[in-house]
Amino acid sequence: MEIQRNVSEFILLGFSYDQNMQIFCFVLFLFCYVALLAGNLLILVSIRCSSLFHQPMYYFLSHLSTMDICYTSSITPKLIADLLVERKIISYGNCMLQVFTMHFFGMIEVLILTVMAFDRYAAICKPLHYLLIMNRTRCSLLLLVAWAGGAVHSFPQFFMVIRLPFCGPNEIDHYFCDIFPLLKVACSDTYITGVLVIAFSGIVALVTFIVLVVSYGTILFTLRNLSAEGRRKALSTCGSHITVVILFFGPVIFIYLRPPTTFPEDKIFALFYTIIAPMFNPLIYTLRNSEMKNAMRKIWCQTSGLNIFLAKQRGS
Repeated sequence: MEIQRNVSEFILLGFSYDQNMQIFCFVLFLFCYVALLAGNLLILVSIRCSSLFHQPMYYFLSHLSTMDICYTSSITPKLIADLLVERKIISYGNCMLQVFTMHFFGMIEVLILTVMAFDRYAAICKPLHYLLIMNRTRCSLLLLVAWAGGAVHSFPQFFMVIRLPFCGPNEIDHYFCDIFPLLKVACSDTYITGVLVIAFSGIVALVTFIVLVVSYGTILFTLRNLSAEGRRKALSTCGSHITVVILFFGPVIFIYLRPPTTFPEDKIFALFYTIIAPMFNPLIYTLRNSEMKNAMRKIWCQTSGLNIFLAKQRGS
């Protein structure tokens, strides 16, 4: 049966029609995006240029920063550009691409967070076997599984959405193309598709969140056997991870684990997992982590020393 599609573009309604509010949002989101890029790139450079890259936790953290950049960049630049124009138009092809990349990179990020929880469990609960459990081959394999999981999660939903018929209204009450707002403007019965999206996104997010909560609960229970210094260090690291998990999974579960419908508040909650959580990740993982701060300090000192040396060479 041929898919009926008379829509070649969609109109994103965004946050507000008020010009002053749009200017405020433009400045705010531009700042957030620049901060996100700068923070995650700083983490990447600091880890790659130091011995931390050979430690499993920081190896995963560097890949999480990469996913933060890819995930947010699939949505935020378009959002920022749309705040400067009156009609926020996205072509059908770019809309479908946005659906795919958001779920692909988002699922990889979810799985990397899960792998990082497993890494902390092995480090704290199985310290004598940690290096054997989390060797580089296994770490690379876990990342490969995360990428495969992203594909398994995103492709079925992408094919479900791309087969939807769009023949009438083309206004999407959101700032990016997401599945539930698209189901609202499709000209067919989308009940089954909505249930499948809940299964692929909502239930997967909930199960993953429960696994992470149980993992960190086990870790915190094990901390009572450590020394005061060991407890402080482990709590600092795990506290960072738990904060990231709550910021990311709370809004995702709220939006996807419910009947397939949309609310005006969805756009605010979506900001948490598309912009706010990725922006705060660098702060959360660095401000409470002495090893990251030392690595960044060394990189900064080396760069400053090299600049001074080159300036002296030019002066002489």
